[in-house]
Amino acid sequence: MKNNNIKVSIIMPVYKVEEYVGKAIESIQAQTLTDWEFLIVDDGTPDRSGEICDQYAAKDDRIKVIHKDNGGAPSARNMAIEMAQGEYFYFLDSDDWAEPTMLEDMYKLAKRDNAQLIVAGFYIDTFIGNGQFMTDNYVVEDAVYPDKESFRKNAYKLFDRNLLYTPWNKLFEAKYVMENNLRFPTTFWDDFPFNISVVRNVERVTVTSKQYYHFLRARTESETAAYRPGMYEKREEEHGWMMDLYKEWKVNNPESKEMIARRYMERFVGCVENITNPKCELSKKEKKQEIKKMLQNPRIDEMGEVAKPRSFYMKLLLLPIKWHCTFLTYWEAKTITYVKTKNTKLFTKLKVGR
Repeated sequence: MKNNNIKVSIIMPVYKVEEYVGKAIESIQAQTLTDWEFLIVDDGTPDRSGEICDQYAAKDDRIKVIHKDNGGAPSARNMAIEMAQGEYFYFLDSDDWAEPTMLEDMYKLAKRDNAQLIVAGFYIDTFIGNGQFMTDNYVVEDAVYPDKESFRKNAYKLFDRNLLYTPWNKLFEAKYVMENNLRFPTTFWDDFPFNISVVRNVERVTVTSKQYYHFLRARTESETAAYRPGMYEKREEEHGWMMDLYKEWKVNNPESKEMIARRYMERFVGCVENITNPKCELSKKEKKQEIKKMLQNPRIDEMGEVAKPRSFYMKLLLLPIKWHCTFLTYWEAKTITYVKTKNTKLFTKLKVGR
């Protein structure tokens, strides 16, 4: 039973974030929209994160903390979805924070357009050392898509700016989520498949060029800063999901095809670099063997022919890969890894300019 007085249910899983979770909670308490409930799920965290959340809940009855055994972020989010009573759902990560007008602005847009999905821009704040951060902007122009056809034809613009991969730059209509039984799959990277399930049949989407969410990149413990076993296989799976989605949509315009191909090639570079990450325990010989196997993928030729890299830097990075040259690809990846670990500021600039 939904509570008509609750406009937005904020859902946040918590695990090992005692240094950051206070700022996340306070950014919600500072929202100009006040008719919300905040469902925080302590996913069996071994640190003081759960206790810190309880302290906030004791002083604000809009905050509810659920303590459970560790099961991963997807299970925590899904548990909260079943309990949520708001008109709309918002998903927050516990080590990030949001600008004060985020919920009010997005809620107003949702009501104005009777939207099932609101998509906003966001910031990525990359730690570059000495207490400093470099901020990158991810945004597209304002748009209202009142039907499936208009959204699907233009979705490539949103995918291209990373706006459809994560849940935290969006407001989801609760009715749409519940009626379509949309839940986070219990995988390590659950964000993208959940978003795919949301956009697959969505009809009414509003996009705002405003940015609200601050994603903190490269804190020491962050999943996005570490070596990720199985990353290549996961990216291949994600590419398959994207191809299947566009096939199901029957969308085959040149812009969408080029976006899919370019994203594949850019992420292939990231997968190769991941192999040379210092935390990867493979030997030098094993790393080269793994890269050689990756370079045998026929998708490289297929996607490489269609992709149009947007920077000279990316064009150079793709050459050894297109040549299927293990030696050059390995040393290119080693160079990227070195720059990434020794000069985060330069690496961030190059990545943004790709």
